[in-house]
Amino acid sequence: MNFTYESKSDYLFLKQLFNKANRDFLLRDFELIQSNVAEPTLCSALKSRMEKYLDKDNICDYFVDLEYNRNNGNIKTIINEELAIIKIKCDFILHSRGHNPKQDNLLALEMKKSYRSQEEKDADRQRLIALTKSTYDNDVWSYDGKTFPEHVCRYIIGIYYEIDWENKKIIIEYYKGGQLAENKIISLPLIPTTHFARS
Repeated sequence: MNFTYESKSDYLFLKQLFNKANRDFLLRDFELIQSNVAEPTLCSALKSRMEKYLDKDNICDYFVDLEYNRNNGNIKTIINEELAIIKIKCDFILHSRGHNPKQDNLLALEMKKSYRSQEEKDADRQRLIALTKSTYDNDVWSYDGKTFPEHVCRYIIGIYYEIDWENKKIIIEYYKGGQLAENKIISLPLIPTTHFARS
């Protein structure tokens, strides 16, 4: 499947793909949220659900990786609003691992528990804004479809995912083109906990 950063339909497809995987995660792995396990464990369970839908849609050239910190063999970095270079490793990304220079990066997700500091949450949001920009500075790097940028950008969709167990809800924000595009709140649990399906 050929993805394009500028395509609105690709953004909607990836959002739908994530939403289906997330619904499976919330239904089948809810006990992990209930147990208050660490974010990497939650991301790992969500990764399994996402990979199922990648297989179903025959998307075989892209991979889900957790805390991936490489960009074309170098440490993954972004440039923030103040043009400072920041080393990053996203909680969860969907990408081609550098095999597709035309559209390497598809989806970046940052997950947070609600009790984390506002500073940490805002840093995740700023990361998603930077990652979903089409370019960070035309004088430094401009997209040509052949070379990778020194600092990462051009993710089709960014997702901020906050688990608020105290108020039994998930807050999801979708980022596109370097800005917040939409958000939603999911109430928990989706079904009574005694009826969760096993997979």
